[in-house]
Amino acid sequence: MAASSSSSSFSKPPCAACKFLRRRCLSGCIFAPYFPPEEPTKFVNVHKIFGASNVSKLLNEIPAHQREDAVNSLTYEAEARLKDPVYGCVGAITILQRQVFTLQRELDATNADIMRFASGTGAPRGSGSGYDDPNSTDYWTGKGQDGGI
Repeated sequence: MAASSSSSSFSKPPCAACKFLRRRCLSGCIFAPYFPPEEPTKFVNVHKIFGASNVSKLLNEIPAHQREDAVNSLTYEAEARLKDPVYGCVGAITILQRQVFTLQRELDATNADIMRFASGTGAPRGSGSGYDDPNSTDYWTGKGQDGGI
């Protein structure tokens, strides 16, 4: 009994992939460096979306120095696919691109206000200063002060 407890204290736990697949984790396991036993959901998500066999083939085909990046990409895509089965990470990218576009327009408008204020031609739009330029466009509605576009 003492011999069995001492031998188990020196064995390392199987990686998350081998544990999930219920197989013995060998020293050359392709999954072990990228799916540690402390992160079981990482492999489960990747397995649900891509399959263990496909991930194993992919990791064996790419150079060792690129495998960690590949696993990180697979993990991100798998999590995105589970959250949004139709668009996956493309949906997240689209949302972020829209936010960048909106913020860029807001930044451009703010910079224009700063330039107008700094040049002394008037107060920034929407300041309530009474600045009444019929050619100016209201930032929030996109309409001129006369109601037209």
